[in-house]
Amino acid sequence: MKKILDVLAGNCPKIPPIWMMRQAGRYLPEYRDLRGQAGSFLNLCYNPEHAAEVTLQPIRRFGFDAAILFADILLVPHAMGCDLAFETGEGPVMTPVTSQKELNQLKVTDAHEELLCIGETVKLVANALDEKTTLIGFAGAPWTVATYMVGGRGGEG
Repeated sequence: MKKILDVLAGNCPKIPPIWMMRQAGRYLPEYRDLRGQAGSFLNLCYNPEHAAEVTLQPIRRFGFDAAILFADILLVPHAMGCDLAFETGEGPVMTPVTSQKELNQLKVTDAHEELLCIGETVKLVANALDEKTTLIGFAGAPWTVATYMVGGRGGEG
């Protein structure tokens, strides 16, 4: 059984399962190489092969008990038509939605098609993981995503 699922089932293993927040990313040289090949952070996220590779890099390097799906919480509003850029030293920046007209122009029903690549990434990672490693996904809280959509940047607390 996967260590994390074993703990969630109420069992207490001798060695607790290990994973880290943001375990994939800039600190890994292999990530930086792939990021350079992809050309942009968004290209990494939207390319299932790249996103799967980034997800798996820390598993291969450190043997963590969970892989955290490589994606970003702002892919949903981006897929709905919001402008999104990742600026060096500043992080994600969106063009704010400031009017009812702009809100009405969001392509809510088209977002699913734009995000099919995330499902492909999940399939690739799930097929690559061994039977002991859990895949963890995540999502942005509605308030957090809305803060970016109307403010252009993350909130200040």
